Amino acid sequence: MKAERDGGGESPEDGPTVAGNSIPERASAPSFTLFMPPRPPIPVLLAVPHAGRDYPPDLVARLRQPELATLRLEDRFVDLLAQNVAQETGVPLLVAHAPRAIIDLNRTPDDMDWEMVAGGRPANASRVAAGSRVRSGLGLIPRRLSSMGEIWRGRLTPEEVESRLEGVHRPYHAALAKGLEQLRDCWGGALLIDLHSMPPLGARGEGVVGPEFVIGDRFGASCAAHLSATALLHLAELGRPVAHNRPYAGGYVLERHGAPARGVHAMQIEVCRSAYLDAKLREPGPGLAATAKVLSSLIRRLAGELAGRGMAQAAE
Repeated sequence: MKAERDGGGESPEDGPTVAGNSIPERASAPSFTLFMPPRPPIPVLLAVPHAGRDYPPDLVARLRQPELATLRLEDRFVDLLAQNVAQETGVPLLVAHAPRAIIDLNRTPDDMDWEMVAGGRPANASRVAAGSRVRSGLGLIPRRLSSMGEIWRGRLTPEEVESRLEGVHRPYHAALAKGLEQLRDCWGGALLIDLHSMPPLGARGEGVVGPEFVIGDRFGASCAAHLSATALLHLAELGRPVAHNRPYAGGYVLERHGAPARGVHAMQIEVCRSAYLDAKLREPGPGLAATAKVLSSLIRRLAGELAGRGMAQAAE
C-alpha cells in the first residue's frame, strides 16, 4: 500500500505556503498545505479535505483490510485535479495530506463514536447525541464501511482522539477560515469550493444518465442561490450531467465556513471518479486533464459571477 504522499508537495503558484502540524506518528509529514498568493487573482479558495495519502505505518497495521479500507475512504487522487485547476487559474489551494482514516475534516468534533474509544466518552467530551453519520460508521473517525464492517483491529485511546483534533482538525479549519477572510478582505467576498469525489451514481430513470457532478450548498444555507444556479447551468452547457444537493448536500465544512450574509459562500463539488480515474477507479485515468479543464472553466465563471453581481449586492 502506498504510504507516501503523491503530489501536493509543490506549490502550484509562487507564493507563501502554510504547512499544518505534523500528522500524528509521521513527524516529517504536514497534515495539510495551504498555497495562498499575497494577492489572489480571483476570490475563490479551492479545498480538498479527503484525498490525504500519508499513512503512518502504525495506523496501517491497525486496519483490518488496509488496502480496501483506504481505497474506500479516500477521495482518490482528487487532489491531482485540484492541483491542475490551481495551476490553470491561480486559485488559492488547501490540500489535506492527513488521511480521512485518521480524522474526517468534514465532520464536527461532536460526530465522534465514543464506543470505538477505550473507556468510552471522557468526562469533558461533548454530550451531543450521535447523529446519522456516526450511526452509519462514518463519524469524526471512521469506524465501519458498508460490505466491510468494522475497519479497525482495536480501540483508540482518548489521547489519540485529542491528538488528531489538535494536530489535524483544528489547524486545518483555522487555516481555511483565515484564507477565506484574506480573500474577503482583498475582494469584498469569497467563495470556497470544497472538492470531493464520489463513486459512480446510478441513473434515476430509463434513459437518464447518472450525474458526473453534484453541486452541494446545504439547500441554500451555505451559498447564494445565483452561484449554485451558475454552476448547474455551466456544467449543463458543457454537456456534463449534474445534480443539485442529492445525494450530497455538503457537510461540516460548508456548515462551518459558509456565511453568505457576510459575503463568504461555500459550495461542495462532488466529481464522479469514473470521470478522471482509470477503469478500476484506482489510478489517474485519461479523463483527468479534461475534467480539470471543466473545473477550471467553472471556477472562472463562478469568480466572475461573484466579483460582479454577488459582491455588488453584498455592498448595498
